[in-house]
Amino acid sequence: MGNWDARRLGVVQAALQGKITSREGAESLEMSVRHFKRLRSRLRRQGPGGLVHGNRGRPSPRRLAEPTRQRVHELLTGAVKINDHHLAEWVSEEGLPVSAASVRRERQRLKLAPKRRRRPPRYRRRREREARRGALVLIDGSPFPWFTEAGASYSLLGALDDASGEILALTFRPTEDLHGYVVLLQQLIGGHGVPRALYGDRSGILVRNDVHWTLKEELAGRQTPTQFGQMLEELAIRFIAATSPQAKGRIERLWATLQDRLATELRLKHLDSLATATAYLPRFIRRHNRRWACAPRAAGSAFRAAPRDLERILACRYPRVVARDNTLSIPGRWVQIPPAPRQRSWHRAAVEVRELLDGRLLVVHPRRGVLAEQPAPPGPFVLQPRHSERARRARSQRRLPGSAQRLDRPPLRPKTRPRSSGIGTLTNIRRPSPTNPWKRYTGPEPLRRKAGARG
Repeated sequence: MGNWDARRLGVVQAALQGKITSREGAESLEMSVRHFKRLRSRLRRQGPGGLVHGNRGRPSPRRLAEPTRQRVHELLTGAVKINDHHLAEWVSEEGLPVSAASVRRERQRLKLAPKRRRRPPRYRRRREREARRGALVLIDGSPFPWFTEAGASYSLLGALDDASGEILALTFRPTEDLHGYVVLLQQLIGGHGVPRALYGDRSGILVRNDVHWTLKEELAGRQTPTQFGQMLEELAIRFIAATSPQAKGRIERLWATLQDRLATELRLKHLDSLATATAYLPRFIRRHNRRWACAPRAAGSAFRAAPRDLERILACRYPRVVARDNTLSIPGRWVQIPPAPRQRSWHRAAVEVRELLDGRLLVVHPRRGVLAEQPAPPGPFVLQPRHSERARRARSQRRLPGSAQRLDRPPLRPKTRPRSSGIGTLTNIRRPSPTNPWKRYTGPEPLRRKAGARG
């Protein structure tokens, strides 16, 4: 019997002995007079045990079922750590309904620490979401050991809709590269349509960060975009480059969720290869969007229909001039162009070589369309920009030291020959030095000696 029961016992016994009235006892115990009289009757019939509640010691009818409790304990004490809400959803999907609060009580009963330490909320300034789906899509990559804690890190590339917060596309890659972003863009357009704008970081795959300007770029007043940027320009997609990770906080918080939930599910299901994990992504995206996506503020969609020649747009572009033997080459590959009508040559024709996502090469003429097509090389293919050694050398030589060079202003072209001081600087007259052999005067005497020696 506890302190509260002992106090009730003393008050009820005083009422039985006539020391206090039932109303005074009820006011002392903060209960109704009717219930106090009920307790007094129990004490008279059953003794002190009659004041103890009848359900004491009995199991609760609302307690967790034994199979559910065992499953929760199995996941809590397993090798893979999982948070309370995720564990509750996981067990409920297995047909054993349980709440996150029940999981938390079981974890505390087992004296286990939570997966993540609670931190005080930080101050954040709210950025209003876009009104319609497809108006703004956030893209980014996250390197993480997704399959095993001690395994190799893979990069997960993702696209998140800003208006609804739903995941639009996910793809695994060994590293964050151009091929992964093109595959992500292909999944995004194929599954939802062409968005109005993309929001990402200032990675060299997405934007130009170098200070190299060619003569053609200086005349145009802008740098040629990256290969990914040229694809976006042809698709009429605006790209917004963030200047800090906090600017794209929504997709950064998505990575925290996926590193917690997706990595846990992959380890629980023993999906430790790139192929099996990629096959599991569509199912995870459906579950995630059903649980976390919200309704946009405006009805309708800003996505546009995908173009018919999408595979031709999602390609690396290389401007070329046809050689005399009607061939074109990019670093590592070359293609032969068939003859024009009436067996005419394509020599000196300005064309564009496009390397598609599947490895095929297309030679595209601005007016005649596709002139030639080359199949993909054997084996796995990875789309990446092909720069010649000469172009790499030019980029490295044109970099200016320090931070005085602005990225939005074309650099000054270097002078071909430094100008020297002295005579001829302005008039461009070059006079020989005093020690030049041409200024040595031998006179007529040496000439006569040489003539006499010959005779």
